[in-house]
Amino acid sequence: MNIAASAPNHHADYPGFAGPLGYLAGLSMTFGRAGDAELAERLTNTQPGDRVVDVGCGPGTAVRHAARRGATVTGVDPAPVMLRLARRLTRRRDRITLCKGTAEALPLPDDSATVLWSIATVHHWSDLHRALDEIGRVLDADGRFVAIERRSRPGATGHASHGWTDAQAEEFAELCRTAGFDEVRVERHTHGRRTVVAVIAHNPRRSPSD
Repeated sequence: MNIAASAPNHHADYPGFAGPLGYLAGLSMTFGRAGDAELAERLTNTQPGDRVVDVGCGPGTAVRHAARRGATVTGVDPAPVMLRLARRLTRRRDRITLCKGTAEALPLPDDSATVLWSIATVHHWSDLHRALDEIGRVLDADGRFVAIERRSRPGATGHASHGWTDAQAEEFAELCRTAGFDEVRVERHTHGRRTVVAVIAHNPRRSPSD
């Protein structure tokens, strides 16, 4: 396998979601994803009152889940079709904001989040280094970050390759350490028939009292 294929963002050049097919893809993402949302909450210890950013929120399944738990949530996605679907599916938006953006250019102020997660999207990011810089900027001191991807086998092709092998997860964890994040770890979890791999980290910046 060549270097490009083994990179954590090995599907960075995959076509974006758009049109009727994008809408159908978004609908498919509304089913069976509650387990991923619950895992993201648990791994980041998300609590009522937290300010959560979901990067690559898609149809907003995890956004709505976190809002129901009492967090204030911003869902960011580059695909207008996903945001339109998320707005249609989100009946109450008193604690929810949905906006267009990418991991490399988050439309959010500095220190505006206590938690940031990405569920099944890092393998599509165009620039991992820039995205990690943006995450460090948006998270406040000691903010929590998790990236969750479906665990895939080395050499997988087609839809089965949209995820991370263990090696790709370890490579992304090392990129997080290089970017200055600390307490970085890699974990595997199974819920239902899905096995996922997660990279968990804390924001590198500290408050002046630290």
